[in-house]
Amino acid sequence: MGESRDEGLDALIGAIPEGWSRARIAGQTWGVTRTTRAGGKVVSFEAERLGGAEGLGANIWFTTDGAVLKPCEVPAESVLQVLRAAASSHRP
Repeated sequence: MGESRDEGLDALIGAIPEGWSRARIAGQTWGVTRTTRAGGKVVSFEAERLGGAEGLGANIWFTTDGAVLKPCEVPAESVLQVLRAAASSHRP
């Protein structure tokens, strides 16, 4: 599954509020959790479809070369799709 660099990754994760919140993704309600660690250098992102069995997670590491996505046992593109939709759901 590896890791992925995405130019807009820092903006996407920045649009998700710290802690647990709800997001509308593809017409369904998901619970998303953002937890910032290591003085802001690592953010954990988890998403779970409420009332369903779908879920995924990833860590985002902020390095001198930019943000690096490290998905947990799922393809990076799957995490990015959910992250884009969740970020969009949280924008006013």
